[in-house]
Amino acid sequence: MRAEEESGFEPAAGDGPSDPGQARERAASVRSAFAGLLQIRRLANDGRADPESVPAPWELHRPVRAVALALEAAGLPASAVGPSGERTAKGYRATAGASPGTVRVEWPGPPGSGAAYEEEGELNRCAAALRELGWTALLYRGPRGRRFLEVEPPAGARRPDGR
Repeated sequence: MRAEEESGFEPAAGDGPSDPGQARERAASVRSAFAGLLQIRRLANDGRADPESVPAPWELHRPVRAVALALEAAGLPASAVGPSGERTAKGYRATAGASPGTVRVEWPGPPGSGAAYEEEGELNRCAAALRELGWTALLYRGPRGRRFLEVEPPAGARRPDGR
């Protein structure tokens, strides 16, 4: 039995291993998980004009997982790391943000991959995918000029900390 079957589906957040041999099976799992997310939105946001356009409470309690699933479902590549922690692939990396309920999205890659040169355009693609799903995604420039997204629920959505 594969690890994914044993532990359930986990979206790629950008710090896991790369497994191109499982790409077809992974794509099917992503489609299924994303369809489930949209169903949760339809049920949880019943009564809204467009229930799929607003994150559900489930997502607000697991924002890194929800954002990573949205990015992976949009076809954006996740970064990856090797067994000793070295970055092996360029792509998005979703981690907990500075404030509760927020997510930081970066575009890292291995040395010489060109990730730093691509990050603004690729992070704008990430932001567009997230905004389509109702998230607020703002592009910032951090230390050493590297860009990142700060992703948060839309105004009016309750965060897990009650704010």
